[in-house]
Amino acid sequence: MTTHFITAEIDLQETPTELQKAIEAELKKQGEPLRWAVTSVDEKQEKATVEAVVTTAITE
Repeated sequence: MTTHFITAEIDLQETPTELQKAIEAELKKQGEPLRWAVTSVDEKQEKATVEAVVTTAITE
């Protein structure tokens, strides 16, 4: 298993619950999220920047 630091841009959602679901769905594309944080919000472009640590299985 390896860990990776990733950054993702997520479209802002109508509610915090929807935003959380969108973030988690995007992060799962990269691996299993260990932790994540919204580090900035661009209101003009309606994007949130998320930094996360994810784990992935090592394939041989």
